[in-house]
Amino acid sequence: MSYKHILVAVDLSADSESLVQKGAALAKPLGAKLSLIHIDVNYAQLYTGLIDVNMVETRNHIIDEAQSQLNTLAKHVDVPVTNTLVASGDLAEEITESIQHFGIDLVICGHHQDFWSTLISSAKQLINKTPVDMLMVPLPN
Repeated sequence: MSYKHILVAVDLSADSESLVQKGAALAKPLGAKLSLIHIDVNYAQLYTGLIDVNMVETRNHIIDEAQSQLNTLAKHVDVPVTNTLVASGDLAEEITESIQHFGIDLVICGHHQDFWSTLISSAKQLINKTPVDMLMVPLPN
């Protein structure tokens, strides 16, 4: 099977660069497009009514910072990055929307194999909702 558009989902941690490099290593020989996505928690939904801050300004700052980090990751690979996407909300829903909108046919994401990931795993959620092939990369703890 030949992939045409690969989406790498990153959390912007230190492990993100290795995931992006893995995506680039797959995309290059296939001549596939490579896109990056970061899904952030929607803080406004979490804190409504609990604190008095300007959530719009905070959210915009978070999005700008995430976009800057994605752009930096994109510069460190030897294939062109088609899209750098920042979204907030439900991880599986945002990735599924991106798959449909951009014609993604492979999603690459990382998974920590530690105690907390056993209890709270976004990998299960993605596996159950993602309509395309996935490459789940084990990450060091």
